[in-house]
Amino acid sequence: MTDQTIDIATTPGMGTFDESGEYTPRRVTENDLAGMSMDDVYASTMVEVEDGQIVDGVVVKVDRDEVLLDIGYKSEGVIPARELSIRNDVDPSEVVKLGEQVEALVLQREDKDGRLILSKKRAQYERAWGKIEAIKESDGYVAGPVIEVVKGGLIIDIGLRGFLPASLVELRRVRDLAPYVGRSLEAKIIELDKNRNNVVLSRRQWLEETQKEQREEFLANLKPGEVRSGVVSSVVNFGAFVDLGGMDGLIHVSELSWKHVDHPSQVVQVGDEVQVQVLEVDLDRDRISLSLKATQQDPWQEFASNHRVGELVYGRVTKLVPFGSFVQVGDGIEGLVHISEMSSHHVELPEQVVTPGEELWVKIIDLDLQRRRISLSIKQAAEGGVVAAEYQEAFGAHMYDDQGNYIGGTYEYAEGATTEAQQAWEEYYAEHGDEGEAGAEGGAEVAAEAEVTVEGDAAGEA
Repeated sequence: MTDQTIDIATTPGMGTFDESGEYTPRRVTENDLAGMSMDDVYASTMVEVEDGQIVDGVVVKVDRDEVLLDIGYKSEGVIPARELSIRNDVDPSEVVKLGEQVEALVLQREDKDGRLILSKKRAQYERAWGKIEAIKESDGYVAGPVIEVVKGGLIIDIGLRGFLPASLVELRRVRDLAPYVGRSLEAKIIELDKNRNNVVLSRRQWLEETQKEQREEFLANLKPGEVRSGVVSSVVNFGAFVDLGGMDGLIHVSELSWKHVDHPSQVVQVGDEVQVQVLEVDLDRDRISLSLKATQQDPWQEFASNHRVGELVYGRVTKLVPFGSFVQVGDGIEGLVHISEMSSHHVELPEQVVTPGEELWVKIIDLDLQRRRISLSIKQAAEGGVVAAEYQEAFGAHMYDDQGNYIGGTYEYAEGATTEAQQAWEEYYAEHGDEGEAGAEGGAEVAAEAEVTVEGDAAGEA
């Protein structure tokens, strides 16, 4: 739609509007005849039109379902509402105004009712195609408002309906397209087919080209090892993208946490503010690799700093394997009790001694920080040793002597004491309920029975 209007009273060959907006066609008087007959004069003032011709005219009436256009023909042309704009279900009064001069394409010189049928949007379409073809030829870009959200993308008014796929709206895929309606967007033309009335656009390509210099400068100033603040922009199966304020970087799922992560959404959500460390900057492919866990305390390093070989720690059996059992001794820290370190007696199967979920004391017999492996012993823990400091605060004093040596007995939490280990066990019980406690108690009974059985066998052999 154009805002241009004309003073029809001063336009040759046209009628006039009065103060109320009523249109009066120009009258032909005797002085205008100049020796010609009335029919000749009438014919000489009438515009000749053909189907498909683009004509100029003045809007003389605006109704709910049509607009009348005076093009100097024997009768006003009719523009049906559906032929006014490329927008669907539009109010004619929002597209044209009385007295406005517009272009229209002749669809039909005379319909069954003798009316001249015109189309404003078809004329606009024809004009737009020429411009768009020239823009694509010169590798330029188009701009226009988003007028509609459709399946798979957006429709942009560029004089005709340009389709912008959802995957090409931004540098990364956008899930909610509704906020773009009404916004004016720039885009490159990537596909043009007039026969199929098909125009495909890419805003992402426009962004990539216009932001190339900024991206190059941003990447040049980004160094591996730096810690940057950012906002999680999207979460995918293989990781999370973080907006660093100039470009997005990827935190691979393996760099989200020191713990095992089944899906990135367990660690971060879109909109989260995070501190990340830059791992790698790929200038050739404009890619940034980030790490979230690198900015956090390494639980293995922390455990190694606070414990030493020979200490007794308290843990929970997490898994049985043919060669032993794994015991969680810290947040995200598991150690292996080899089957040979389960009891002072011969053990055929780990389940003869322990049960998953059971809590027990183990001794650290090897701590390999580089390989992230801890070897533990139930057998040596039973022989006593120095209790780790964190458990001296958490359990009753009757469990160890003044030097911190384990002296056995049933365990009790010291009043008011809270440790990460306690919290982990409490969370486990909260998740598994009585079944977890029953499993732990059952494991203790199995261990006791296994010990009696082994001792009996040993005595028989003797």
